[in-house]
Amino acid sequence: MLNRERSHSELMNLNTARQYLQKYYGYPDFREGQKKIVASLLEGQDTLGIMPTGGGKSICYQIPALMLPGMTLVVSPLISLMKDQVDALTTAGISAAYINSTLSGKEVNERIRQAKRGELKLLYVAPERLELDWFRDEMAQLQISCVAVDEAHCVSQWGHDFRTSYLSIAPFVRELPVRPILAAFTATATPEVMEDMQRLLSLNEPQVFVTGLGRDNLEMSVLRGENKREYVLDYAASHTHQSGIIYAATRKEVDDLCQRLQQQGLAAGRYHAGMNDAERASSQEAFLYDDIRVIVATNAFGMGIDKSNVRYVIHYNMPKNMESYVQEAGRAGRDGEPSQCILLFSAQDIMTQKFLIEQNPQDSERKHNEYRKLQQMIDYCYTTRCLRSAMLDYFGEDHEDKPCGTCSSCTDDRELIDITVDAQKIFSCIHRMRERFGVSMVASVLKGSRAKKVLEYRFDRLPTYGVMSNRTEKEISEMIHVLISEGFLALTEGQYPVVKLQSGAAEVLKGQREVMQRVPRPAKAAAGQRRNTSRDYSPSAVNETVFEQLRLIRRELASREHVPSYIIFNDATLREMSVVCPKSEEEMLGIKGVGEVKFRKYGKPFLDFFLNQSGDSYTEYDYDEYE
Repeated sequence: MLNRERSHSELMNLNTARQYLQKYYGYPDFREGQKKIVASLLEGQDTLGIMPTGGGKSICYQIPALMLPGMTLVVSPLISLMKDQVDALTTAGISAAYINSTLSGKEVNERIRQAKRGELKLLYVAPERLELDWFRDEMAQLQISCVAVDEAHCVSQWGHDFRTSYLSIAPFVRELPVRPILAAFTATATPEVMEDMQRLLSLNEPQVFVTGLGRDNLEMSVLRGENKREYVLDYAASHTHQSGIIYAATRKEVDDLCQRLQQQGLAAGRYHAGMNDAERASSQEAFLYDDIRVIVATNAFGMGIDKSNVRYVIHYNMPKNMESYVQEAGRAGRDGEPSQCILLFSAQDIMTQKFLIEQNPQDSERKHNEYRKLQQMIDYCYTTRCLRSAMLDYFGEDHEDKPCGTCSSCTDDRELIDITVDAQKIFSCIHRMRERFGVSMVASVLKGSRAKKVLEYRFDRLPTYGVMSNRTEKEISEMIHVLISEGFLALTEGQYPVVKLQSGAAEVLKGQREVMQRVPRPAKAAAGQRRNTSRDYSPSAVNETVFEQLRLIRRELASREHVPSYIIFNDATLREMSVVCPKSEEEMLGIKGVGEVKFRKYGKPFLDFFLNQSGDSYTEYDYDEYE
């Protein structure tokens, strides 16, 4: 009987939650992962949600915040993230505010008074604020039903963004008169980091949900051997109508790429730690408001950027680990539209990342961990497996073991050849070198190099010396890395990793197993002949002329409201509008992303467009009429 009553209660809660979702966000139902998390929080359970960037994490705590008594306190790491979230909430008609260092003391006090009067459902704060005695005293006087921790991986020193102030969250919660529900969210976490989040945040028997890290709308590609600069300039020039992010490892590369893009006449900006605060803020705002289409940046850019219509993310260099890569690549296609994630890899990227690890002051254990994660990133760049499967395996997410059909590995139509004999030569050489040297030395011996170290160790006397003299050392090194990524070989951890044989190598040496590899790419095709991997909507489905006119209406509204365009309606909503061509309030409210509050605030210009226009021209509206 109790179980039946509880099931009925859960159903009622979810039905109410769906009504709020439709009213404020314009969506008829939750995604499967969202539904489970929302139900867990409404049942009063501590909850840990691992969901991809763009997977709708914020809705998972914002909807319960509307239904729970009192207020939800959201711990958020960045000022820009807080502002974007609060702007989006207030635009949708939800009472929310933030407290951070951009406010005066008077403004902070007023927002705390608002919270005490029960006027706020969500209050965003930085983790550092929880360390202040006066702030803890003020929060103890409020009815806080839930504490939601965004970017929760920051609590773990094994995560990629460790932030010591996150360790103050658990003590803060313990001091509250009534313990609230704890909800923790992040986009990426290995099993090791997940364990840390549960322990260090003191989650009480949490429900754990890992969902949808492999987003279907993202087309993942790893390209080796490309002329990186030429590729980026060509790609950006052929996608001028789309928003994109280009990540580079160093400030020098960012400045150079940005300058070259601007010289091509492209609306490009830059972002890195060498710029002053005003310059960075200006670049970020120009990108958010679509004043520039592409931004070139180091990894200092992106965390907390809620821009939904980024159509491509290009990594000019390999990131330092899979967590960083998935976070950064996941900034593409947050609106669910088809988007590209392209990683341009070269062997020099490995040296760059090793240099950056060595320059970062940290204890030996953490440095050791950084090298281990770097090797896993290298393996990803060399693998011939489905990239989505490789990513999901890394994060420990259960999935069907089948190709995604869209990544660069799955769509690679190059000829598959047998390299068993070459693999046997490599394995034999490593064995004869007693598994004591790195990739470069093994490649030198196989090539037959007369380098000083090769001769000093008398490797020129080995039977395997020069047995691959028909190949370059670079080609041999590439093959060794492929064999590492396929599990035939392994590298020890550290700055100078040593190649070790694995059990699969013995099977190959005994002739019990074959090794296959794709034939290297032919000379790169001319820019105009490069394969177009974008999955644009068919013109028969989306009227691009109408879509662009809708964007103009949205831009005018956004300019009036002083918010980024995507906060009004995202691209996916406008594309659906261009297909449906709504002629009534009911039809408008049936479009995903058009909630009741947003329709009242912004819907009329769009509705009037469809009622009054043939779709052949754009009419200037008197927007003051709709205030």
